[in-house]
Amino acid sequence: MQEKNVHWFPGHMKKATIQIEERVKIVDVIIELLDARAPLSSRNEKLYKITKDKKRLLILTKADLADEKITKEWEKYFTSLGHLVVCLNLNEKKLINVIESKINILGEEKHKRELKRGMKPQPIRAMIIGIPNVGKSTLINRISKRNAASVQNTPGHTRAQQWIKVDNSFELLDTPGILPANYEDKNKAINLALIGSIKENILPVDDLADILLNYLRNYYQNDLETRFKITIDDSDNNYDVLNKIALKRGLLNKGNGDINKAIILLLKEFKDGLIGKISLERI
Repeated sequence: MQEKNVHWFPGHMKKATIQIEERVKIVDVIIELLDARAPLSSRNEKLYKITKDKKRLLILTKADLADEKITKEWEKYFTSLGHLVVCLNLNEKKLINVIESKINILGEEKHKRELKRGMKPQPIRAMIIGIPNVGKSTLINRISKRNAASVQNTPGHTRAQQWIKVDNSFELLDTPGILPANYEDKNKAINLALIGSIKENILPVDDLADILLNYLRNYYQNDLETRFKITIDDSDNNYDVLNKIALKRGLLNKGNGDINKAIILLLKEFKDGLIGKISLERI
């Protein structure tokens, strides 16, 4: 991989960051979404710093795609930092009840203050933040029980900020997915490309495949072999593995394994969670 910082910061992200900084003053709670497969890489540190003084619900999304044991370790880690943490598959039926109960816990002090002043308890205002493709739109639509936010499996899809009334006690401010202006830590950029939060074409796909294969061979070789119905020998290099995948899947070029097609297949099946429950970051 080239030795330069990875930069991907469209104009709408800069504008949205400024708007978040302005609007954080009027919200009670921050709902921060991190991808369970790469929690550190999927945290925008600038957004965290902007919102760190607010009560926070931290949601590790796509937990169904991550290594359950590793996710539990991350849950303990973030809880030790004082965060209220939940790990969720965004398609779970219990999702709405879990989140609403956590938001009510975080809003208890606000409601007590309002009652003390003789006020009727006002809706808890929550701002939802996260990087692209971490599941914000899916979550909002599930909570609000309607298609309040557009859903698309493309990084940087949501562009505008909007208030969404969940019920009489809870309102959500949706925000676009925002990445840092650049990544000095190239490992984080690589992880985000692998899980689909940065467009793959921002990094060389052959580099991505090589790094992914090294990781899978170290930690999840059985999953890799099972998915592609291949056997990987210790003497095999990553080219050999890709060639085996190509031949097994019938990806041929003049009778030989088409390595480029095998790379694209490997990256897609990993991003889609088809290779197995895999976490890219460990405590």
